[in-house]
Amino acid sequence: MSIDVLQAKIRKLKTPIMVGLDPVAELIPPALLEASFQEKGCDLNGLAHAYLRFCTDLLDALKGVVPAVKVQSACFEALGHAGVAAMEEVLAYAAKLKYYVLLETMRTDVGHIAAVSAQSLFGGVQVGDRSFLPYPCDGIVLNGYLGSDGIKPYLPWLQGENPKNLFVVVKSSNRSSAEVQDLISGDRIIHTAMADLTLRWSTDLFGKCGYGEVGAVVGGLAPRAIQNLRKRYDTLFFLVPGYGAQGGVAKHASYAFDRFGHGAIVSASRSVIGAWKQEEYAGLNHQAAAVAAVEKMKRQLETYVTVL
Repeated sequence: MSIDVLQAKIRKLKTPIMVGLDPVAELIPPALLEASFQEKGCDLNGLAHAYLRFCTDLLDALKGVVPAVKVQSACFEALGHAGVAAMEEVLAYAAKLKYYVLLETMRTDVGHIAAVSAQSLFGGVQVGDRSFLPYPCDGIVLNGYLGSDGIKPYLPWLQGENPKNLFVVVKSSNRSSAEVQDLISGDRIIHTAMADLTLRWSTDLFGKCGYGEVGAVVGGLAPRAIQNLRKRYDTLFFLVPGYGAQGGVAKHASYAFDRFGHGAIVSASRSVIGAWKQEEYAGLNHQAAAVAAVEKMKRQLETYVTVL
């Protein structure tokens, strides 16, 4: 089970941290950016190459430091075909280095389109007598607010020889999420209705660690929601984004874990990959600064969470 793989990797490193690879030009060190422009041209091809170099540098530096990475598809897709090609390489490189690899698309679609997406992500694209897997990953982040027909085509891939897993957006980390996700529907809050669906989609797909293959994205900026959701849904594995740059803190993130320090992973992106720009890491390159930022984050989390 993929969720068992993720939990095992977390326990091995005693580090419940996932680093988000969300590259934008402003986070690329100027020397690296300029070198890519000189090699590939000062255009989208050059910028995509810079994204690729930046992300692979970080993957090299963080190997053995964090168990998991999350690749933000929107950042790469913004650059067109060159960006998508770079994302394919980043995903493949992360898989080669044995990270748990999560692809963040945060979208779903109507049933037949969702089936096409699920096949390409998890099953591969058949061309003649050959199959191609353009986006190698262990799991994917999906927006479940389109309902079941956008999620169900992914579920068959959560078991078998090479099982995958899903993380469904339940309570997102953006502050305006309350405009929709905290509304009352009948006797439930909207985001708890989504959590109910997420648990239902797990059916009997639970790993040996006790958590379902369909996990929940629960943003770190809503501590009361995290507490309530963990109390009510003790078999949902939580992905907690929003740490660092968005304002999430260790104490609030700690509410996502069970008493053994299991059942959750905390995601940070800009505060790690852009750490080289921060004054406290002055003099460090982007790789060393990222490692230092993760180590600081780990110390902060260890104040509240002990992974057994």
